[in-house]
Amino acid sequence: MCTAAAYKTKDHYFGRNLDLEFSYDEMVIITPRNFPFHFRQVKDVQHHYAMIGMGIVVDNYPLYFDATNEKGLSIAGLNFPENADYKPKVEGKDNVAPFELIPWILGQCATIREVKEKLEKINLMKIDFSQTMPLAPLHWLISDRESSITVESVKEGLYVYDNPVEVLTNNPSFDMQMFNLNNYMNLSTELPTNSFSKKLNLGPYSRGMGAMGMPGDLSSASRFVKAAFTKMNSISGDSESQSISQFFHILGSVYQQRGCVHVDEDKYELTIYSSCCNTDKGIYYYTTYENSQITGVDMHKEDLESHILTSYPLLQGQQIRMQN
Repeated sequence: MCTAAAYKTKDHYFGRNLDLEFSYDEMVIITPRNFPFHFRQVKDVQHHYAMIGMGIVVDNYPLYFDATNEKGLSIAGLNFPENADYKPKVEGKDNVAPFELIPWILGQCATIREVKEKLEKINLMKIDFSQTMPLAPLHWLISDRESSITVESVKEGLYVYDNPVEVLTNNPSFDMQMFNLNNYMNLSTELPTNSFSKKLNLGPYSRGMGAMGMPGDLSSASRFVKAAFTKMNSISGDSESQSISQFFHILGSVYQQRGCVHVDEDKYELTIYSSCCNTDKGIYYYTTYENSQITGVDMHKEDLESHILTSYPLLQGQQIRMQN
């Protein structure tokens, strides 16, 4: 399972936790403007916006888990099991495979407005990447500096939701996640007052009691509530260091530790990596489960007019600075 979010201080930031029981040997991938994208059904794109993100490269094709383009538009795909439903080919539509959605959108769009125009004509087509790599059931958080949307392809059709909390986890569907927030409207950053009974002398005995009742388990519905509360009430300084530190703390509020979510024999879901991209500057930061030091990759330090992918394997292993 996963959690994604967008956050703004002076600059705009976008990132996610990838929570799984195994790693894909993912890496930071930079796709320059002249890398040719060959799509299964729609017209190939030879020239496009450059992008940076996390993913894997298969047969010289970047399969992004999350990415940001040079215009500051960002997308993350999150697991959406039992709900995601992809369609047969539809004539008159842009038939895009789900694994093509990130480069299809980021290559051509600079804003959410442009994304919505593209989505009006899109059909997320059921077509596997290969015989050994079937489609993953996904939904997507898409953000620019001003707003975010959630995109879900389900049995009833393609739904595009405005996302005012700019957070996404997994199941249930986004409309149900938003409705569920009504159950937590009493949460507050302030100390509570006694509304239990005027006949009883009740009062707070600890800081943080205004958020009592906030779920703390690792289910996707609970992570949505906790990440939304944390993000919506988060306060950060405007510097790059303060901003990225705060963003990683937001993601850390729903971080998964090895041993807490048992999925199979000797297998436990954990936060494989956390990412934070400064979408204004094109700098992609990440941490991994074994390496909590923040590492950054700047796409603008690469040749963005190239036609060749650039990739950086993740730095694994804890980085410890000794003071004595």
